[in-house]
Amino acid sequence: MSEPIVVLITCGSEEEALRISRSLVEERLAACVNLISPVRSTYRWEGKICDEKEWLLIIKTQRKRFQEIETRVKSLHSYSVPEMISLPIIEGSSSYLEWLFRMTQ
Repeated sequence: MSEPIVVLITCGSEEEALRISRSLVEERLAACVNLISPVRSTYRWEGKICDEKEWLLIIKTQRKRFQEIETRVKSLHSYSVPEMISLPIIEGSSSYLEWLFRMTQ
């Protein structure tokens, strides 16, 4: 069995977040995407401290799908360097994880 992961991605608008979420699920790259809105992000970009409203995607998938997700998100995302990080799912209900794997085959 592959390793389940959660991928975090921030987006600059709700429309962009919805478009990326839908695409990842339709293409079976993600089993489920939660959208949290808005979040407030503080970061350094091009020598300035930025304080922006963003939309956070929480993506449940398999580790083997990360590269495909990265490629797809880069093609849809407005940022030149979109945040994309993955975290391992250490534990989860067996029925949920089985569903996750089926949905991302």
